[in-house]
Amino acid sequence: MNVSDSELVETLLIDQGFQKVDNPEKSDILFVNTCSIREHAEDKVHSLLGRYNLLKRKKPSMIIGVLGCMAQSLKNDILENKPYVDIVLGPDSYRRLPEILKRHEKDEGSLVDTQLSKYEVYDDLFPRRKDGVNAWVTIMRGCDKFCTFCIVPFTRGRERSRSVEGIVNEVKKAISNGFSEITLLGQNVNSYNYNDKKFPELLDAVAKVEGVKRIRYTSPHPQDINEELLDIMAKHDNICNYIHLPLQAGSNRILKRMNRTYTKEKFIELAEKIRTFLPGVGISTDIIVGFPGETEQEFNETLEVMRKVKFDSAFTFKYSMRKGTKAIEYNDQLEEDEKQNRLTKVIELQKFNTEQRNQSYVNRVVDVLIEKKSKRNETKWAGRTDSNKWVIFNKLDFNINDIVPVLITKSKGITLYGEITKKVKVA
Repeated sequence: MNVSDSELVETLLIDQGFQKVDNPEKSDILFVNTCSIREHAEDKVHSLLGRYNLLKRKKPSMIIGVLGCMAQSLKNDILENKPYVDIVLGPDSYRRLPEILKRHEKDEGSLVDTQLSKYEVYDDLFPRRKDGVNAWVTIMRGCDKFCTFCIVPFTRGRERSRSVEGIVNEVKKAISNGFSEITLLGQNVNSYNYNDKKFPELLDAVAKVEGVKRIRYTSPHPQDINEELLDIMAKHDNICNYIHLPLQAGSNRILKRMNRTYTKEKFIELAEKIRTFLPGVGISTDIIVGFPGETEQEFNETLEVMRKVKFDSAFTFKYSMRKGTKAIEYNDQLEEDEKQNRLTKVIELQKFNTEQRNQSYVNRVVDVLIEKKSKRNETKWAGRTDSNKWVIFNKLDFNINDIVPVLITKSKGITLYGEITKKVKVA
């Protein structure tokens, strides 16, 4: 989401005549687009702002701005403890950025706008995108789920969706600018609802846009995945055979305490249904360990769900207390050592599951979208299968954005290795 928001901000500034520079020391204005999902993300922002303060001491005219979720959730802390920050803007206030910059020329002190909107979706703003492979297209903003561990409803407001027309137009612009893959973004992307048009209808419309080679979406909520959505995914070859399915925890008591609105039994049933509708699908997940009150037995239930579902990959986290959330009020917080111990076990199990899932690709031919040069060997390409597996393979006479058939010869860790089988690209 922050990548998409940063593109919006960049577009607004370029339209006002500003130029982007790569070196902070050469900047007249420095904006930090922030995330408050976890404490670690906030710590990185505090560190970065400290470094930018040193630059401002050398160049007092420099403007420093904090944008996004931390601006929304920690504005008082920023204003009280970081007087060198000139601008604080929440995620619904980006349109005001040019106006705020003009006001800053006259006004002393920090300028703040963190008002959340019931309507702002930036539907008529189309990001200026550089050449690339994947375009991130935001289809909705905010969240109505109110998971007890999550600060998003308080930093990004309630759910509201962009128009189908606006989204399709942005997709067309991205394709005309050379992008091959579209990722549809939303906090709960399958809660999309614009004038009674739901997410399956939107996905169907985007899949029909000429030139779209691949479509992904993130993040869905298990509660809102239905057969209509799976039918649309099976119908279109350019919709990737991949679903991110956040579990969070495997204990029904903890899931209820998290306000996740499903049981582990329903989750396992859904995963099985997805694999029935979409053979060969890649399924990833999110897992939080050490949620307040989680017992050893309840943690073991999470491991058991992992063993049953066998996720292809997982984003794993220790529970992080967030001010303003319900979970911070619970008085049975776990010790950090115990959280870390459980996280280590989850990572080890997921590593095993990933290796098992990846091994099944060996000796198979899969279509891979070339995305970049391999970091470790520039004579090789790196790209992903539609099931979201990274593959390293020989270059031959192909280019970034080509889809090519690759014979998988080896699996190592989270990565597959292979050789292009034909001198003809798939797309």
